[in-house]
Amino acid sequence: MAWYGESKVYSDGSHYIAIPHTTRLVKKRPKPFEELITVEENNDVEGSENIASEPSHPFIEFEEIEGDLVFNEEEKVQNSAKKQEKTSKNSKKLTKKEYFNELYAKYIDLKKNERKKVIIDEMLIYFANKKQCIDFVEKNFERKLRNLICRRTRMARKAHLAHFNYFCTFTYDDKLHNEESFKKKLKIAFQNLATRKGWRYMGVWERAPESNRLHFHGLFKIPDGTIPGEIITVRDYNFRTHRMQDSYQSTYFNNRFGRSDFKELDYYEIKLGGALSYLMKYIEKTGEKIVYSKNLPQYFISDILEEDIVCRIGQEDKKLLLFDDFYCLDEGVVMGRVCPEVISQMRTAN
Repeated sequence: MAWYGESKVYSDGSHYIAIPHTTRLVKKRPKPFEELITVEENNDVEGSENIASEPSHPFIEFEEIEGDLVFNEEEKVQNSAKKQEKTSKNSKKLTKKEYFNELYAKYIDLKKNERKKVIIDEMLIYFANKKQCIDFVEKNFERKLRNLICRRTRMARKAHLAHFNYFCTFTYDDKLHNEESFKKKLKIAFQNLATRKGWRYMGVWERAPESNRLHFHGLFKIPDGTIPGEIITVRDYNFRTHRMQDSYQSTYFNNRFGRSDFKELDYYEIKLGGALSYLMKYIEKTGEKIVYSKNLPQYFISDILEEDIVCRIGQEDKKLLLFDDFYCLDEGVVMGRVCPEVISQMRTAN
């Protein structure tokens, strides 16, 4: 009975796919040298008219006439140097890559071509010619796209193995919190529930289009009977759909933060990508990072039997497409046919 040992298995939402274990020497790539550039934060020098009132250099001579200070030519040169130093305090040292990242985040709301043009215009002075600048910006836009694809792939693989059962939204009340305290306290509440009750979650911070109010959208795996407080049904008006709706809220979160909404999900609703797609759009739209709980793996480790393989797929046929009822094996020991209960017993990896 042939098998592929120690394979990494993930779900794409429809099928299980295995990546056979390979051994290869990995050389540590040296970090390329990146030249630092000086970026002006603010060209206006505030308070420059008061430079002359600062203490003079010890060797500069001055005469006192009726209580006033009269500066000689040497001291004027020194004051000019101090003014230049004052201007340099409004600048910062960055690599070109770091400056690109700042501009990319600054103009995140612009369309791609508009954003690219603005970034090229602002970075042009740091290159010998326009072609070098355009090539640099194009290369870094490709890097951002690759990173976005990797983030989406990682998010989808984690979600499909987690079997989330709730889509939740949390909004704060001005009487209870400001934005800073809301984010801090809500994170602590999630961490405590993850540690004590076994909650798992992933989500994003978002601002409402009309009110600009901060709230949190998330996919949650909540074991039965572990939602704190009392679950109440509230009927109110949804301004997005322009219809009345029933929302299920927790008195625990309402009393501590403002408002909570719990929508129970069917596992196949997650597989079809409705709630997951809703979160994914904010990765690029707002540049927000995904908030993950601990113990959300991308893969579980299993030996794969030859008869459980449908075919080879992927680049150079390096991946294995598996039957939906394949056997999970841990170091040669059969754990059972694949299902959430069996997966929970397998070793995991990221």
